[in-house]
Amino acid sequence: MPELRRPDGCRLHFETYGDRGAAPIVLLEGMGGDIPGWRRSIPRLSAEFFVVAYDFRGNGMSDAPDEPMTAATFVEDTVDLLDHLDIVPAHIYGQSFGGMVAQELALAHPEVVRTLVLACTHCGGSHAIRRETAEQAEGLHLALYATGFAERHPEHVTEDLEVGSRNPQRPQAGRRQWEAMLGFDSYDRLPGIVAPTLVLHGTDDRLVPVENAFRLAARIPRAELVLLRGAGHLYHSEQPEAADTAVLRFIRRYP
Repeated sequence: MPELRRPDGCRLHFETYGDRGAAPIVLLEGMGGDIPGWRRSIPRLSAEFFVVAYDFRGNGMSDAPDEPMTAATFVEDTVDLLDHLDIVPAHIYGQSFGGMVAQELALAHPEVVRTLVLACTHCGGSHAIRRETAEQAEGLHLALYATGFAERHPEHVTEDLEVGSRNPQRPQAGRRQWEAMLGFDSYDRLPGIVAPTLVLHGTDDRLVPVENAFRLAARIPRAELVLLRGAGHLYHSEQPEAADTAVLRFIRRYP
């Protein structure tokens, strides 16, 4: 089983797909997510690119050290993985919390980023636009989807829940990642991102409002914005074909 052990002893689980000689794209998952969460996108992306997916510390099959973390912790994990696989520079595709790590990676290590895809994410701090928790009263797992999606596609949601339950996030890991997210704020530094950037967001995201996408796109030089109509926070589960098309169309321009 492929893994990388970091200097602090944390073991990171990763998987690779596609032709090793193709341009690499690295998938950075959301808080509490894991590699199977990308299962609807990996086949199409790996048909053209060398796909690398890894579980953040605390997620999936990676270790979950109960110690203070910041976004920089996950950035350094990612840089070490890129060096380990000798795939610098790479296309970096981060969603939600992974999008925050991707922003920090592009700012701290621009030399490792070929292109940047920021999906269903925000800039953190006081400039992030947040939903009121009352809007999530129906349950967090349902709020991950667009309004009415679960009712229209119950079998789809049941499958997502079943797959997600195979590697549940440990409580202490969730707390530590939450602390890292709360300490994240890129707003003032966003104009320093030099990588070609695609901002991707569902218009019915009930966890990270779509207004955050407009804010990111306005602050990052020459960023492109693609909105997935009617998609929620789990846009890549609800509309994988549309999401993959947008990502591929963008990164193909930067071989």
